[in-house]
Amino acid sequence: MITKIFPYLNFDGQGQEASHFYSDVLGAELVGLVTYGEANAEDMEGIPDEAKDMVMNSQILLKNGDYLMISDVPPGMGMSFQQGNNVSITITFDDQEEAKTIFGKLAEGGKVSMELQETFWSPLYGSVSDRFGIEWQISVDSENE
Repeated sequence: MITKIFPYLNFDGQGQEASHFYSDVLGAELVGLVTYGEANAEDMEGIPDEAKDMVMNSQILLKNGDYLMISDVPPGMGMSFQQGNNVSITITFDDQEEAKTIFGKLAEGGKVSMELQETFWSPLYGSVSDRFGIEWQISVDSENE
């Protein structure tokens, strides 16, 4: 079952500024901000020094209980930032099999940018652009596994 769905905004080094800006503008609470430099060193191998202060994940809690997520796209990691298409949709599941099924359907005619795999924040995570060019981040909530 889908447990959450929310927009994920990507930036080119302005993630911290944007996180504070949107929290203020939306009257929301910035409940978490982790930089690439603060993340688990093993999982961040190869992150260039200029990306250490960039935002890996920022969580903004809106008054209605929904979230807005923010991240910077680090240079030299095989990902690219392009102004105008820097929004993706994240879906969190409570079941790995359902996540795999949805990921597979989105990948048909699309392009996988990160295969489904275990990460330090999720037992199963991957990203894919569907056949319409929409980027999806698929994640399984570790609390349910």
